Amino acid sequence: MPRPSNQRWVWFNQESPSHCQNLALMNNLINLTMSYRVDSDIFAPYGWIEKHNRTMNFTIPKKTKLAAWAISNWHPDARRVKYHGELKKHLQVDIYGYGNRNLPGNKQLEIFSAYKFYLSFENSIHVDYITEKLWDNAISSGCVPVVMGPPRENYERFIPRDAFIHVDDFSSPQELASYLLSLDKDEEKYKQYFNWRSEYYVPPQDNPWTVPYCRVCKALNEAPPYRTIASIEKWFKD
Repeated sequence: MPRPSNQRWVWFNQESPSHCQNLALMNNLINLTMSYRVDSDIFAPYGWIEKHNRTMNFTIPKKTKLAAWAISNWHPDARRVKYHGELKKHLQVDIYGYGNRNLPGNKQLEIFSAYKFYLSFENSIHVDYITEKLWDNAISSGCVPVVMGPPRENYERFIPRDAFIHVDDFSSPQELASYLLSLDKDEEKYKQYFNWRSEYYVPPQDNPWTVPYCRVCKALNEAPPYRTIASIEKWFKD
């Protein structure tokens, strides 16, 4: 379908390249990109932190359980599923979704907040692809995120390095399990993963679409010189 010459079309996408098909259909059609990628024309991340205007005290939710993971797409050959298969040999992980424990949407924060750790395992590994698995399921719930996704350096563009645990920092799932179990027994060391919250917070979002759409309006008012993007697919493939 041709684009009317007096319109600007924005490509808004929150899925990773692994789950985006037929992007070539938009060659020379789109004017602006909007996604979780920092290099998008309009940056629309799944979450972000902001600095407090003063030092704040953060109360860690009461912890009665060890580790949780919610998953809806269970593919036996996926890296995260295989990793969990080894991790569970050394660490108790409560699984929600996919025929396991029930997870009512209105109880999610309450349920996860009782856990010390949450497995924020992304379904695919791509630049800047850091989703609600970190922001909502872990950080907003007051858990320490154990992340699997892009490299540690990529996460550190968005959150402090002492706010999370990256699976790539360990030689094996067994070594990771040993570290988590050691933190479970060392309350003071565990609490250090919350020190960053005295300076930063995650702003609440009553409607997750409000901020992205406001950013679109701002971007269109400040739009760069008119252009069309030759290939979304080529840019987005990483």
